[in-house]
Amino acid sequence: MMRKAQIKRKTKETDVFVSIDLDGKGISDINTGVGFLDHMLELFAFHGQFDLSVTCHGDLQVDSHHTIEDIGIALGKSIKEALGDKKGIHRYGSFTIPMDETLLSVCLDMSNRPYLVFNVCLDNVLLGNYQTEMTEEFFRATAFNAGMTLHINEHYGKNMHHIIEACFKAFARALKEAVSIDRQRKDEIISSKGVL
Repeated sequence: MMRKAQIKRKTKETDVFVSIDLDGKGISDINTGVGFLDHMLELFAFHGQFDLSVTCHGDLQVDSHHTIEDIGIALGKSIKEALGDKKGIHRYGSFTIPMDETLLSVCLDMSNRPYLVFNVCLDNVLLGNYQTEMTEEFFRATAFNAGMTLHINEHYGKNMHHIIEACFKAFARALKEAVSIDRQRKDEIISSKGVL
């Protein structure tokens, strides 16, 4: 089974390409023009063992908003397309990660009922040219375009870098669990409705 997808998204603000292999080895090739986001997506690929390529040419002379949000849109679409009919996937995933002084949990359901709960306290600051407030917008765009219910809850933390890094790492681990194949139910869609 080949669980791969490529998404191209071009607007007046951004030109985005995302390629994902859900059954990869964690290899990444990321160039978004936003250094901190590059780092986060590399961590996402590594911890989820997804092969991921992302390129974006965005209107960074304005700010990083359109770039980050549109990459989230394309990433979500690529996850949804790569999953196909979702036959055999575990569907649910969760992971709690400590990152120095930070503790953060991600729980998700590949339900095709998009929703985001984001209980994360982020100061509105810049990490390089990355606007920390865009973290919530990235995960909203990803969740709604992937068709996932996504809950991200910070238990505690202080350092903005650590908190956001924990979001991406825990998201990767939870997603890996959710999209992995349940070998005992590989021909089933894990829903009492018979469809996700």
